Amino acid sequence: MPSDKPETRRLDAATLKAFSHPLRMRLYDLLKDGGPATASMLAREIGESTGQTSYHLRQLERHGLIAEDIGRGTGRERWWHPIGFRFDADTEEDRLAGQAVLQHWTQATADHLTEWGARQASEDVAWVQNTLHSESTVAMTKDEMNALGDELTELITRHVDAAKAAAADQPSDRRTVKIYGLAFPLPRKPDAPA
Repeated sequence: MPSDKPETRRLDAATLKAFSHPLRMRLYDLLKDGGPATASMLAREIGESTGQTSYHLRQLERHGLIAEDIGRGTGRERWWHPIGFRFDADTEEDRLAGQAVLQHWTQATADHLTEWGARQASEDVAWVQNTLHSESTVAMTKDEMNALGDELTELITRHVDAAKAAAADQPSDRRTVKIYGLAFPLPRKPDAPA
């Protein structure tokens, strides 16, 4: 089954700096998690003016981080969707620019998990029992970590695509589920080889 996931592009340090504005990152997150939306819909959700939201959406579009969803809207009503991206770590400037984005997403991840932890006691028991938490620590090479990342991304994409395809036939019992796949090196121990 073909994937309908948006294109992914590499971003340079200048674009990442423009993206690192807190409101722009928040708008991008809302589009990523909630699907296509208009400036007025997003403004209501975050308590900002439509003018302010529209301005920051245009900046995201100018930098290629979101695009207009041409199949929706009429006249002045513009619908937006996110464009997936990766950033390079080739230069110190790239790494510093990416650091702000990574810190934002790390905090957002922690916020989602903290909120879930506080809410799960009042959730449907079946949803709680089917929650996934898997954690492992192992010594790997860079190539092994890269292969793991590719396989996890492929697995997640396959399940996301299948869920989207099935959603049209079974909409009543579906909920939005947040899925994370993380793998990163821990700090080296002082006596470890470089």
